[in-house]
Amino acid sequence: MSTKEKILQQAIEIFNENGFGCVSLQDIANELQVGRRNIAYHFNTKDDLLQAIADQMWSKLEEERARRRDFPSFKNLDNEVKLYYAFQKRYSFIFNDLHVVRHPLLEERFRSFCLDTIGDNETAIAFAIRLGNMRPEPFPGAYHNLSLSIWVLALFWIPQQRIRKVEDPEEVSKVIWSLILPHFTDKGIQSFKSYFGEDFYNKIGQPFQVEIDASFF
Repeated sequence: MSTKEKILQQAIEIFNENGFGCVSLQDIANELQVGRRNIAYHFNTKDDLLQAIADQMWSKLEEERARRRDFPSFKNLDNEVKLYYAFQKRYSFIFNDLHVVRHPLLEERFRSFCLDTIGDNETAIAFAIRLGNMRPEPFPGAYHNLSLSIWVLALFWIPQQRIRKVEDPEEVSKVIWSLILPHFTDKGIQSFKSYFGEDFYNKIGQPFQVEIDASFF
C-alpha cells in the first residue's frame, strides 16, 4: 500500500470515528505517526483529502450503477441496495452528517447521483412491467413514489438502524422488497421465488400479528 493510500485509509477510519469536522490533518498525522509535512505532500488541505475520498467512493458506486444500466433488473437493484449498505458502513462520516453531504465538494454530485438512482429505479419498474412481472401503475404517481422510497431506504438505512440498535445487513433488502412485491403479478412472484428462494420469500419480515382491543369499536 502506498503512502497516499495509507493516508486515505487512516483518514476514513478517523473521520468515521470522530466526524469530519472534528479531525485535523495533524490528527491524521499523529495516528500514522508521521510528520504533518508527510500528509501535506499528498493533501495540502482537509478538503483535498475529502475530494480524494469522494472520488474513490464515486468511482466504486458508478461501476455498480453502470452494470445496472446495462440490465435494469431487480436482481441488480438488490445488488445495488447491498452495495449502498456496505458504503454507508465504509464512509459513515459522509452519510451520517448532512454538513458533509452538503459540502460544496459533494453536494451537487450527491444530488445528481440520487436523481439518477431514482431514475434507475423507475427504469427497473418499467422493465418489470414489460416482462409481465409487475402490474401497471395502480394510480398516477404510485411508481415514482415507490422509486423514491427505495432510494431513501437504500441510502439512509444505517442511521435509523443505529437509533433502533439493530445491525442486520439483510433487513433493508427485505423492507424494500416488502414494498415492491405487492405490485408483482403471479409470474413476477414465481420469478422472484426462483431467484431468491422460497425461504427468503416466506421470511421477508415478521408476520403482522397486532390485536386491536374490542373497546376501540
